[in-house]
This record gives sequence, structure tokens and C-alpha cells, in this order.
Amino acid sequence: QVLLVESGGGLVQAGGSLRLSCAASGGTFSRYALAWFRQAPGKEREFVAGISWIGGSTDYADFVEGRFTISRDNAKAMLYLQMNKLKPEDTAVYYCAAKWDVMRTNPDSMDDWGKGTLVTVSS
Repeated sequence: QVLLVESGGGLVQAGGSLRLSCAASGGTFSRYALAWFRQAPGKEREFVAGISWIGGSTDYADFVEGRFTISRDNAKAMLYLQMNKLKPEDTAVYYCAAKWDVMRTNPDSMDDWGKGTLVTVSS
């Protein structure tokens, strides 16, 4: 089991940028595939981006459209999400999640979750 703590959320104007971070502790961080999910009010939690435990493979939801970049630093046990060209529809609570070994995009498949960080994009 790995403990995950997100940070970096906040209020930003449309077109702006934010960098989310997720600090991990416990477990063997480097063997976990990691992902960012988000949940907007009244909507289901959805996959945003994922990265393999080696870091050589990434996956993004279609709505990202090249605006976000996921990365990880195994030496520091950190996961990041650089978000550019933010839109009001990106407003949501963003969650960091971990899955042992294999990257998954289904939230029901993830092993561990952080408590989330709120991103609000104003128009």
C-alpha cells in the first residue's frame, strides 16, 4: 500500500496553467503505475492521464488534447501533472492513484488513492 498526497490545486483563469504534484510514501513506489483522475460536481470520476512504473509509457484521456503532461520522479517518489491551456470544464477535484505494476484507466482498478486537490478554472 502506498500513501498519496496531492498538492498544487487552486483557482486559475481560463488559458492558464497549473502543476499538480503527488507525494508518495510507503510501498515500493517505483513498481506502481500511477494515474491522475478527476471528478467534477455531479459527475463520475474519470481518467485523466497515466504513466507506467518505468515511466516510459503514458496514456491520456481524449479531452486532454495535448494540454497536459504526466511525469514521475521515482527517486523522489513524486508524480506530476502539468496542465496548460486550462478550460472551465477542467474544473474538478483531481486525484492521484496508484496501481501495482500495470497501468489502468478504470478507477475501480486502482489500488490506492489520495484525497484530492481542487482545481477551479474561471472563464
